[in-house]
Amino acid sequence: MLKLKNVSKIYGNGATKVVALDKISFHLEKGAFAAIMGPSGSGKSTLLNIIGGLDRLSEGEVLLDGRRIDNLNEDNLVSVRRGEVAYIFQQYYLIPSLTAIENVLLPLTFCGRIKSREQASDILQKVGLTTRANHKPSELSGGEQQRVAIARALINKPSLILADEPTGNMDKTTGKQILDLFDELNKEGNTIIMVTHDHQVAKKAKITILLEDGQIIDVVNKAG
Repeated sequence: MLKLKNVSKIYGNGATKVVALDKISFHLEKGAFAAIMGPSGSGKSTLLNIIGGLDRLSEGEVLLDGRRIDNLNEDNLVSVRRGEVAYIFQQYYLIPSLTAIENVLLPLTFCGRIKSREQASDILQKVGLTTRANHKPSELSGGEQQRVAIARALINKPSLILADEPTGNMDKTTGKQILDLFDELNKEGNTIIMVTHDHQVAKKAKITILLEDGQIIDVVNKAG
């Protein structure tokens, strides 16, 4: 489903060259739930950004469902990001002037698809926010805002969900609720890759990819 072949990311050149990723290779099947872990500066977020098409690799290949996406032009890459890949950020990035349901509907607008409030309502129900649909972000707690962001990520039915420190701004109880939601989504067949520095958070994943200095030092498959 997702395959990386010798992916490298190099910033600068000559004496100022910084190797953020050094020949990363791994393969995840559809329905996988993987956590990417490593110390600060190990390349976790860079790797996630390259998978999601937010950053360009220096060499190597990224294949999604058998199709190379690393060499697409910007227009085609935007189409992939809007349809096949969903990104969940630590900071939520909700539009303050829009209600929860309007934020969830936003990706359909960008894709030129017909807006369906019924579809958005169903997804908000899935994340437990039916009664908060008409509230703006300032009227929601951090956990509720993250659930709106997750609902927004699901509206286009992506084949891959990427999450960068999704519980980083939350207390333990709220973070557990978000991880339980990820677990549910994974059981429904969604493929999830999550960056985290927290070992307790990583325990939710079935596969843990450990990075250090831009290289994979271990892959732990809890499913055996």
